Amino acid sequence: MAAYIIVDLDIKDAGTFERYRQEVPALIRKHGGEYLVRGGAVRVYEGAWQPKRVVLFRFPSMRAIDDFMNDPAYAELKALRHAIADTDLVAVEGV
Repeated sequence: MAAYIIVDLDIKDAGTFERYRQEVPALIRKHGGEYLVRGGAVRVYEGAWQPKRVVLFRFPSMRAIDDFMNDPAYAELKALRHAIADTDLVAVEGV
């Protein structure tokens, strides 16, 4: 079953974030993931959520997401993201 990562990023250092943005796509592809949304205009219709930068990925399964999130090659990039952005990230199974 397909699974999705939904991310809301509040980037504090755009220059440093560019490194993350350039290097992470190869790891996403390695685990069968693909970008569906990568930034873009956001319009809130209901609720209090005010997302800054929304990114949406599709992976073949929740297991593939686990493998991506726990990949040793991703550890340094994840630490970089944590240092330069506030992140809300969830994974959900879908269709």
